[in-house]
Amino acid sequence: MDVSPRSTTIGLAGLGNLGLPLAGTLVRAGWGLAVHDTVGERAEPVVALGAKAVPDAAALAERDVLVLAVPDDAAVEQVLDVYLAADRPGRAVVVHSTVLPQTATRLAEVAAARGVELVDAPVSGGAERAESGTLTVMAGGEPAAVARVRPLLDTIGDPVLHVGPVGAGAAAKLANQLTMFANLAGVYEAIDFATAHGVATEALLTALETSLGDSWIARNLDFWDRTAAAYDRSGTPVRDRPWSKDLAEVVQAARAADVPVPLAGWLAQTVAARVEARAASAR
Repeated sequence: MDVSPRSTTIGLAGLGNLGLPLAGTLVRAGWGLAVHDTVGERAEPVVALGAKAVPDAAALAERDVLVLAVPDDAAVEQVLDVYLAADRPGRAVVVHSTVLPQTATRLAEVAAARGVELVDAPVSGGAERAESGTLTVMAGGEPAAVARVRPLLDTIGDPVLHVGPVGAGAAAKLANQLTMFANLAGVYEAIDFATAHGVATEALLTALETSLGDSWIARNLDFWDRTAAAYDRSGTPVRDRPWSKDLAEVVQAARAADVPVPLAGWLAQTVAARVEARAASAR
């Protein structure tokens, strides 16, 4: 089956902070899209653009490709099980959710036994880049499977990177999260240090912009405040937000691979509270 807007129907599950702008981008690009979320009213903005809202995950089983942007490993597995219950070989699944590498590998084997290809393709860039179709996509899967869904990935991503076999996408995304949150923790600590010595936060951030301490994180520090506010509006629990869930998954995946990640362990215990506290003070 060739994957293209003219010939392929897409089902997307999960219309949260990432899934909703992803759905909008796909509809605007001409893909035939059906969407489902456990909170039905979340579908309204993309239905207005031309998507079809369906009442449950089972209604997505008739679609050629299933796109998953649900919160966690358990939700991915739950929706995938429903999709695979329909005995229709030849379909494909794209997992944009951030999951454990071992979860992606195991579910790909389950899907393959039913004649369905699975590509784990987590993304980075936030809601704004999802809306513009410029997310960084880290795809893991067999080369032929990634090539098959490439037109879909190209719609939402720039760049689209094939980083290895199934599970590699998840590993690359978690490595990105570890790097990102380590940087964020460093910026927070630098602000505390500088403030204690009379340096205003904005003055410090301006200095960093032309110094070796420059980073996207420092130049976009309010990104986390905006993201936390969006999660507040959608009712996403703190435990399901990236600064909590993703860091916990880094530690879990590292343990499974017998890789020491002491920094990740510390970040998993400290960053979430710091992000939430700063976001609360910015409201």
